[in-house]
Amino acid sequence: MTPLQRYIAEEIATDHVEGLLSRREALRRLGLLGMGTPAAVALLAACGESAEQSAPTTTAAASGSPTGGASGSPAAAPPGKATALQPTAITLPGPEGRTLQAAWAEAPQPKGGVLVIHENKGLTDHIRSVTGRFAGVGYSALAVDLLSEEGGTASFTDEAAATAALSKIPQDRFVADLRAGLAELGERVPGKKLGATGFCFGGGLTWLLLTSGTPELAAATPFYGPFPDGGQVTGSKAAVLAIYGALDARVDASRAAAEAALDKAGLTHESFVADNADHAFFNDTGPRYQPTAAAEAWRRVIDWYGRYLA
Repeated sequence: MTPLQRYIAEEIATDHVEGLLSRREALRRLGLLGMGTPAAVALLAACGESAEQSAPTTTAAASGSPTGGASGSPAAAPPGKATALQPTAITLPGPEGRTLQAAWAEAPQPKGGVLVIHENKGLTDHIRSVTGRFAGVGYSALAVDLLSEEGGTASFTDEAAATAALSKIPQDRFVADLRAGLAELGERVPGKKLGATGFCFGGGLTWLLLTSGTPELAAATPFYGPFPDGGQVTGSKAAVLAIYGALDARVDASRAAAEAALDKAGLTHESFVADNADHAFFNDTGPRYQPTAAAEAWRRVIDWYGRYLA
């Protein structure tokens, strides 16, 4: 099992422990990943025990920031959505002669370009919305469908099947497809700096890009993504704003390794840990959406890109 496969499996188990998935549905989804019933049952039990033992802090922290934490009152609408532009479906050339599907949102006078990397559910309406939100604040944005080779996210009627399909894709293909997305983005915003923002699984892929060497990235803002085991940030010049939720003990456990790798690479970086926020707190279509934390995270991301992309 690769680190990303393990991450997906643990996310399914955590969703069960937190009451978001029934035991039957969790076992079904783990089975789609290729886990046998004994291994799946053991994973559910282990995650349950871990949840009982952990006592996540609810105090926010933001290294490099004098204030820290999420602030303000809950937003009436998801952050950035009121000014979002409508993305369009496009195709672009991928590695080895393949064709990639993507969502593209063009800012009228782009200040830079942002590659948006989706969660383990594929290129969903939520990710399309985020792509349009970046364009609405001046950053042309592109979201590659990492299930393009499998027919695209829209070809899956079962969300769990889409997740299982993603779990079986080699990491090298993810990196190659995302680099193709960066190349396309660079052609569409010539002369502008590029950034990458990924969520959950996509946050992990943002870290994977950084540890694979992506000198074309000027900035990156991974949202609650796991840092690769033993990863080293080499060949990158990106200024990194890493975003976490204070209640997300599973992903937060990799924060120290990420910060150490960024320190070692000598990159500008900052971590924001949102108070009273769990994994996937930015996704306004999901059960863990936390509007106050989401609004503060969005403000910080736009400020970060204003400093390092615009």
